[in-house]
Amino acid sequence: MADPVTIAALGDSLTQGYGLPQEEGFVPQLEAWLRARGHDVTLINAGVSGDTTAGGLSRAAWTLTDEVDGLIVALGGNDLLRGIDPAASRANLHGILEAAQAADVEVLLVGMQAPGNYGPDYKAAFDAIHPELAAEFGALLAPSFFEGLEGAAEPAAATPYLQPDGLHPSAEGVSRIVDALGPRVETLLDRIH
Repeated sequence: MADPVTIAALGDSLTQGYGLPQEEGFVPQLEAWLRARGHDVTLINAGVSGDTTAGGLSRAAWTLTDEVDGLIVALGGNDLLRGIDPAASRANLHGILEAAQAADVEVLLVGMQAPGNYGPDYKAAFDAIHPELAAEFGALLAPSFFEGLEGAAEPAAATPYLQPDGLHPSAEGVSRIVDALGPRVETLLDRIH
């Protein structure tokens, strides 16, 4: 039997479980999913509603305590909502990955794609951040937090799995997100062991 593993999920309201009872949020559902598959794992919810990559960077050092073996980084959505310069978002995520590397912690970086409303140059610059940083640091990459929502590229198709605000997943939406991201977290666990 492998040793127990602790993974911190560093993110924003999507990680924190905004608008849901605690047990229906992303972190508790993901932990339950992993345990149901026989993994001795504890997840720490390091999600802060409204957080940007800058906020994540400011919290990285105290999130990466000695007991943390792995880190899920799911940040960037609030940077998009605020139109923050992709170069700033990239620098912040780079800093988080550097902190994880210094702490000898394996990382799953969850990608984020910009909508087209900021123009093609912004979209191209932002969309490249997560894949390029994952490659640079040898981190695992999940293309999108919303990968598990059918038709996530077509927002209307995802509506049944979202809360009324149209941004945050419902409990059923989180369940689908966990089903898609879970295997990637299992790969993270393999790297830790």
